[in-house]
Amino acid sequence: MTNTAIQSAGQDEPTLVARLVTDERSARRIADLLSECLDAAETACATFEQPDGRWQVDVYFRDLHQEPGLRTVIALAAGDALARDTVVDRIVPRNWVRESLIGLRPVTAGRFVVHGSHDRDRVPPHCLSIEIEAATAFGTGHHGTTRGCLLALDALARLDRKPRHVLDLGTGSGVLAIAAAKLFRVPILATDIDPHAARTARDNARLNGVGAFVTAAYAAGLHAPEIVARAPFDLVLSNILLRPLQLLAAPIARQLMPNARVVLSGILAAQANGAIAAYRSQGLVLERIFMLDGWATLMMVALRR
Repeated sequence: MTNTAIQSAGQDEPTLVARLVTDERSARRIADLLSECLDAAETACATFEQPDGRWQVDVYFRDLHQEPGLRTVIALAAGDALARDTVVDRIVPRNWVRESLIGLRPVTAGRFVVHGSHDRDRVPPHCLSIEIEAATAFGTGHHGTTRGCLLALDALARLDRKPRHVLDLGTGSGVLAIAAAKLFRVPILATDIDPHAARTARDNARLNGVGAFVTAAYAAGLHAPEIVARAPFDLVLSNILLRPLQLLAAPIARQLMPNARVVLSGILAAQANGAIAAYRSQGLVLERIFMLDGWATLMMVALRR
């Protein structure tokens, strides 16, 4: 699920913030839909619990022309009344993206702890640390899809057979490629259709000490030379969206070794059967499913080639 945050907001441009208060479930659903529906190069979202138990959602953006689309997404997630009650203010130029991410707590998923640089010294020594800097591509670990993939990787690491040829398709921030490199210490190919995301993933891999293992590249599809040259794979990770995952089922299956595993996410719980069916038709079967915050992460295995 590739998603980039505002790069220059707060330097020399005014910033707008939309604020609303609701229950936790609605707040998380709004944040999830915003990350999927709005231009991620122009927006950043922060959610946090208030002392009274309600949840506040702050959405930072640049242009008033974005406001109707923002209210539409809020209405889809939590109803028209909350969309109407959302307050939009103009704020003093500051790096709001970085500040919103600094407020995020470290996220634990299995042996992994995903954190910002401000929490670097607070990671327990027995955990696998993944540091994702603020204002980089989507994938701070707070989204249920990312955490589901990290849990799947942690489960795979406990099996007897270690993957040796790994593809992270739609790498975003590179968090999954970094996690796989830390677990398996094998070459990882991380690709994205967004050149900026590929550069960010490369930088994050170096930051996390696995730059020697992770090759991050721009690739528009599975026919890209970088992917073809490294295929077949015994592990493919793809955290994007249901429709592209369905379209990629056959191309991914053609690039797999026998008994390869595929970890898929970016799938709403209600969409899981649709994703499973697409890959079952290509000879993969469901091995395990992780449900987090209304999102499904599927671990599938290729039984025939």
